[in-house]
Amino acid sequence: MSRQRSIEVIESSPYVTIGELVRLTGVRYSTLKFYTEEGMLVFEQAEENLTRRYKRVDTIQRISYIKSLRAEGKTIPQIKDILNQTK
Repeated sequence: MSRQRSIEVIESSPYVTIGELVRLTGVRYSTLKFYTEEGMLVFEQAEENLTRRYKRVDTIQRISYIKSLRAEGKTIPQIKDILNQTK
């Protein structure tokens, strides 16, 4: 089992894991996993390493945007459409 990185290291790292995104955003793991599976969050994954890596700044901004759209009452399909238009 790997050791958790400190929050200071995470906040200065260009890439983070989904677990680290949970710590940074307060969004549940299952929610972030769902967003990833639905193509709403972009990640990189090296073939030899199964860990998904997310660009910290871009992904946190996207999660914040998704949360604001949800607060406006948008559905997941509507949010996916909006995100696809802004690519």
